[in-house]
Amino acid sequence: MTFRLLIDGQLVAGDASSPVLNPATEEVLAECPRASEAQLNHAVAAAKTAFPTWAATPIDHRRDILQAIADRVDAHADELARLLTQEQGKPIDSAKGELWFLAHAFRSHAAYEIAGEVMSNGAGNHVELHRKPLGVVALVLPWNFPMALLAFKLPFALLAGNTVIAKPAPTTPLTTLRLGELLADLLPAGVLNVIADDNDLGDALTQHPDIRKVSFTGSAATGRKVMANASATLKRLSLELGGNDAAIVLDDANPKEVAPKLFASAFGNSGQVCIAIKRLYVHDAIYDAMCAELATLADAAVVGDGFEQGTTHGPLQNKAQFERVLDILDDARKSGTVIAGGTRPDRPGYFLRPTIVRDIAEGTRLVDEEQFGPVLPVIRFTDDEDVLARANNSPYGLGGSIWSPDLARASALAERMDAGTVGINQHVGIDADVPFGGSKQSGIGTELGKEGLLEFTQLKVISSPRLAT
Repeated sequence: MTFRLLIDGQLVAGDASSPVLNPATEEVLAECPRASEAQLNHAVAAAKTAFPTWAATPIDHRRDILQAIADRVDAHADELARLLTQEQGKPIDSAKGELWFLAHAFRSHAAYEIAGEVMSNGAGNHVELHRKPLGVVALVLPWNFPMALLAFKLPFALLAGNTVIAKPAPTTPLTTLRLGELLADLLPAGVLNVIADDNDLGDALTQHPDIRKVSFTGSAATGRKVMANASATLKRLSLELGGNDAAIVLDDANPKEVAPKLFASAFGNSGQVCIAIKRLYVHDAIYDAMCAELATLADAAVVGDGFEQGTTHGPLQNKAQFERVLDILDDARKSGTVIAGGTRPDRPGYFLRPTIVRDIAEGTRLVDEEQFGPVLPVIRFTDDEDVLARANNSPYGLGGSIWSPDLARASALAERMDAGTVGINQHVGIDADVPFGGSKQSGIGTELGKEGLLEFTQLKVISSPRLAT
């Protein structure tokens, strides 16, 4: 298949190209077109030109286009899911789930309202609150969920009346480029532009004077750079960054009942989830039993190519992340005990079996850093207040969870956990209509829900003297 950029309504070759690898085989999957800075500037200019007309388009018509996009995604879901598995590595059923979520988000968000509001300030003024589109927005996407995280951004941006530059991660650009091709005839020229790069256009995009907002999902280190780049023109920012999510399992939890839920929340997408459980604190009274249950689940995992029958866990997505996780695991062996996993299958690809490390504590890389891979530290505690302080002692605060049948006890801890989203007896289920965002260095702004839509708008207040009646 030949892949092309979408710029100003036209499907065009890149000014350069480079290979995209299948992480399950380490073989070249396809050549990807890479945009030059001149092509990036062309895309931004096209989006800027298209903005006034798109912003003035009646919202009901924009809603119809979002519904049409959802229909188009559904019609090509199998094709897109196969491509997603090939470039990202996840099992095919998980890839299909991403495409389902993308279509669902377009349908769900199409119904959102951005109507004006009249407020009375009691001082003889008539005050109206309006929400206006910002202009050209940049959507910068990561490699772990290329389609699902596009769903966090694109429907809101378009519904609000903005025009868009979408840039997928350099190691997973193909599904996004193919989606751009499929949507090209549904939107006016310039409203949606899709470019790919070799990790060399981020600065030019996030510094561009005609970009009014950047919505970025990725690492905290890159998020800080995006924020610095945006500062020159004070762009609006949404930053959904890393997490080192803590889950706290209290002494009255049942290990056999809880362990499968914890395992799924830690090892989904082979641990490559911003809001996955990254640190698991387990009370001393049930520590050994919980470790045994988790080890059994890890040993039963089926690691392989996402197209192979029965595969539950695919490879890590790219070589750099694979080597980083292996390095963190090597460090963890010095201070903890690997009780399951920790081995690489004898085959090509960036595979690592789900790994459980017990008898480990803070002060190690595996506990203190975000591993973003299939290696879970299980940390012992004895006191509720102490463990809450330890869980909160992190620069990150994306998500967290408390596990106990005593809902009052769990709720009291959850209210004081310093994270944007906290689950009780579940670890942060994502729903298109529920706001999502982090605290501390896990991000700025909100995605999903009505609050996520408002992030793509400018509040305008119009006031006038109240007319006598």
